[in-house]
Amino acid sequence: MKTLRLYRNFIGLSFLFTGLSGCDSFVEVQLPKSQLTSVSVFENNATATAALTDIYAKMRDRGLLTGISTGLSNQLGNYTDELICYGNANNATYNFYNTILLASNSNISDYWNTTYNQIYAANAILEGTANSVNLTDENKKLLQGEALFIRALLHFYLVNLYGDIPYITQTDYKTNSVVSRMPSDQVYEQLITDLEKASLLLPDTYTSTQRIRPNKLAVRALLARVYLYHGSFAEAANEASALINENSLYSLTEKTEEVFLLGSKETIWQLQSATAAQNTKEGATFIFVSGPPSLTSLTPALVHSFSATDKRKINWIKAVKGTSTWYHAYKYKERTTSTASKEYSIVFRLAEQYLIRAEARAQQGDLIGAKEDLNKIRFRAGLLDTTTESKEELLTAILQERRWEFFTEYGHRFFDLKRFNQLDQALSGVKPGWNSTDRLFPIPQTELNANPKLRPQNSGY
Repeated sequence: MKTLRLYRNFIGLSFLFTGLSGCDSFVEVQLPKSQLTSVSVFENNATATAALTDIYAKMRDRGLLTGISTGLSNQLGNYTDELICYGNANNATYNFYNTILLASNSNISDYWNTTYNQIYAANAILEGTANSVNLTDENKKLLQGEALFIRALLHFYLVNLYGDIPYITQTDYKTNSVVSRMPSDQVYEQLITDLEKASLLLPDTYTSTQRIRPNKLAVRALLARVYLYHGSFAEAANEASALINENSLYSLTEKTEEVFLLGSKETIWQLQSATAAQNTKEGATFIFVSGPPSLTSLTPALVHSFSATDKRKINWIKAVKGTSTWYHAYKYKERTTSTASKEYSIVFRLAEQYLIRAEARAQQGDLIGAKEDLNKIRFRAGLLDTTTESKEELLTAILQERRWEFFTEYGHRFFDLKRFNQLDQALSGVKPGWNSTDRLFPIPQTELNANPKLRPQNSGY
């Protein structure tokens, strides 16, 4: 089953559990072997929670946020100026690196289909909990808040990749099969609505010490980003401040080499590894021990843009020497399994909130406050305070700082260049095949064929 036009063969929520016979650490409760219906799933909190946490496992393993090579961290790194692709045209990254995406590209279709399936699962949680007579109000609030967070997060990435998109809020396949694309501004309004609802439902505390299920503040972290991207700078600054001011819960990790370790107080929300011995998929994707690399390496332009004394260059980048010198991202240190997991994939961390607030403050003319936030990140990296004076210089400095801070993390670089209207400037001379229309992915051709209401195709495709 795929995307908006299907789902008619799903029975209840059974599609959520097709891989639970050997359930991983996300899912602590196995469901009955008998046919699963929405009633059985939501008869008790254990099975309902299993349905919810299984979505996180799906997000970790496939789609936009996975750390494997098909995820955004690798593909958008290659699409911009962070990574170099190795191999031939059979490599799934080849077309991203050469900016020759087509509406028939299987990765483009997979992003669309997989993400809408995950959204469908979140909607199924919302409907199932609302209709349950067995769950307590407290359990319902927790599950509904997380499902709204998931739905908003996934739509956020879709709108930034594809532009106008359908915003799917229910599971009826007949309705979903004929939806139209919603203008991006309206998508942002719906994102904010979902996140505000989620914020009211979720507690300030985490359900465990590992921060693998979002709390109210994780919702506000995403809301800060949504407001920033939408140009609502006062609101973005306020949301970022909510996290920065929770200094008993969050703080910048003093040592850059410890930022991505399990237990870091900088972590706001992360995706748990599948087993107690596994580490991140990002580590396995980006780390290589000999050259030439089989998949990707960091671009020399990125590596050499760092100051020699920048602790991020020292601790987050590693050189591999051979007939030449190549570099790989070394934010996550573990490439394989260990006795116990040392790292999980961090989706939101506190450094972003400082840079969100810095940018939002600068846009509002609060240059002193903006520089204070920017300098917090620079200080942690071992750099001197910024010497910028004007608003324009400060915004340029913030964009550059974001490049150094968030390389190979979920496509930040691509989204930042697009927000700053600098994609053409940054990539035209770097990517021979770059066109202005590459700022959006094509809508998968199979979807346009199945549902004409999704037309027209994005410009350039």
